[in-house]
Amino acid sequence: MDALDDVLTAGAVEDSRFVSVEARGAWGISFKSPGASYVMMIKSGRCWWQPDTGAAPELLAPGICFLVRAGSEFILADEPGRSLVSCESLLAAGRGPSVRHGTTGPATEIVSARLSFNTSVAEPLLEVLPPVLRLDPDNSAGDALRSTFKLLEQERILSGFGAEFLMSRLADALFVYALRTYVSSPAKSSSGWLSALSDPQLEPALRDLHSDLAHPWTVGALACRAGMSRAAFAVAFKRKTGESPISYLTYWRMHRAKTLLRDTEASLQQIAHAIGYDTDAAFSRAFRRHEGMAPGTWRRRRAGN
Repeated sequence: MDALDDVLTAGAVEDSRFVSVEARGAWGISFKSPGASYVMMIKSGRCWWQPDTGAAPELLAPGICFLVRAGSEFILADEPGRSLVSCESLLAAGRGPSVRHGTTGPATEIVSARLSFNTSVAEPLLEVLPPVLRLDPDNSAGDALRSTFKLLEQERILSGFGAEFLMSRLADALFVYALRTYVSSPAKSSSGWLSALSDPQLEPALRDLHSDLAHPWTVGALACRAGMSRAAFAVAFKRKTGESPISYLTYWRMHRAKTLLRDTEASLQQIAHAIGYDTDAAFSRAFRRHEGMAPGTWRRRRAGN
């Protein structure tokens, strides 16, 4: 297990769907959805991209892929300055995975996976992603990204039995391939746990840490997993993730604790043992330092939402 597995298997993706939008003539679509991310590709035609109403528009050509973080806003249009219709209203008015916007004129086809997140579970992922990731498809991860788009298109067109189920799972896979494409790109962010997953020295230590958060990890033990000296590992880890190995471990233990507090009826003692604390008192102290409240208070507040 790695950090991304930790987030996704905890139920970060609550819903996913694949949509093909064919827009013709004069058109403009606004995207604004606090809990949804998009993995998109300009399949054919061309359009203008604008991150928000105050930013300079950019012309997009066929084949360009990008991932837009949940909570971001952006505009796609055939020309800058068009009147806009919301993506949500288009999806509500459409039937199935195909949506048409406009009736005459040159066509632009945009294929997109829309993924709705449980924001509390997905917090570790959403906070390290830039608002928009321009994806470089010219690598092995990009090949997988394109292939998954093709599989989704095939299921959309053929609509065989089990198509809706397959398209949902493929949309989830598309999101992971988009992240892989990003972290394998030279233009990616230089820090953060997502970037660290692609580091050949740090990745074995990160994988072991996430596979067993309850283990009494030390910097020396993690360094051994990475095949590095303790000092070299600590420096490399801090440079790549932006935090010390022990701070990183504590962060993910608290994330796992919040998942257990929210989704199970496990006692504080059971949760403490599951994430590496000898007693519920030690766990409660660590949780209070990290979250600013006791775990029991956090659980009651979440239950009341």
